Amino acid sequence: MEYTRLGRTDVKISRIGLGTWQFSPAWGVLSYEQAKPMIAKAVELGINFFDTAMAYGWGLSENFLSKALRELGVKRDEVVISTKIPGEFLNPDDVFRAVDKSLKIMGFDYIDVLLVHWPPCWHHYPTKAYAKALERLVVLGKVRYLGLSDFPPELIDSFRSSLSRTDVEVLQIRFNLIERWAEEELIPYAEKYGMTVQAWSPIARGALTGKYTPENLPRFEDLRATDPLFHPKNFVQIWRVVEALKSIGEKYGKTPVQVALNWLIMYSPVIVPIPGAKKPEHVEDVVGAVGWRLSYDDWRYLDELSRSIRISYAVYYLEYTPI
Repeated sequence: MEYTRLGRTDVKISRIGLGTWQFSPAWGVLSYEQAKPMIAKAVELGINFFDTAMAYGWGLSENFLSKALRELGVKRDEVVISTKIPGEFLNPDDVFRAVDKSLKIMGFDYIDVLLVHWPPCWHHYPTKAYAKALERLVVLGKVRYLGLSDFPPELIDSFRSSLSRTDVEVLQIRFNLIERWAEEELIPYAEKYGMTVQAWSPIARGALTGKYTPENLPRFEDLRATDPLFHPKNFVQIWRVVEALKSIGEKYGKTPVQVALNWLIMYSPVIVPIPGAKKPEHVEDVVGAVGWRLSYDDWRYLDELSRSIRISYAVYYLEYTPI
């Protein structure tokens, strides 16, 4: 495993983290017996950076993750766990209540990294109000570091300017080889201020794994079935990238997943992908993304090819004819 620093701190984190959204009804890993082997495999392979959220099964993910780590004998200071508070919970009173509940579920005295999951766009809580509440949790020792997930630069600036005793160390951003809008503003922002970028959906919800083809797309019961990435008009473009990942992977003895994640790691030293996994072998696959590097020419080929992809997120709406 390779390691890097969390933001501007001296905290050591693995260069690949493990996301745990899969421990929720959304992705179907609802049994602890399913979840624990994945956590065990991650620990065995050197992953010490885990991401969860209050909204993932409304505490189920936090519970599975923390319970498995305890049963595996992992000491609290041997892992770094980020969890996220939803925008709806950012009423300053609810901030404290929600964090208290999260700590109770996980059985921890503190949270390593607390991220705001998304801005409070439906409730209009003032940025300064919830920023100060979150900062107070840092002062009180219940949170070590703060982060923001899916915030635009203007709101990041507003949040940071509301703080007086701490700063943002982590930005969580949707970023992968075919969804690259974050490189316009957000990744340069993180690089400028030395913030860690937790790249979520780093293999595009599985679109880059090679599991799916234009003739074999997710079925109706799968959450991905209505995801625009898997619409035939989009996926036929994505498939060109998948074929390139397979071809390049053969040169290195690597899988498409490993090539796609390695490309992200090479993009910037601040990027730490946090892919999910539904089986222990998936964890092995993502860990195989570190310990080697693509050649510059191969990196550039994927860079140029992916820039030619034009994903339409309005594709279903554009095809729909109202009755």
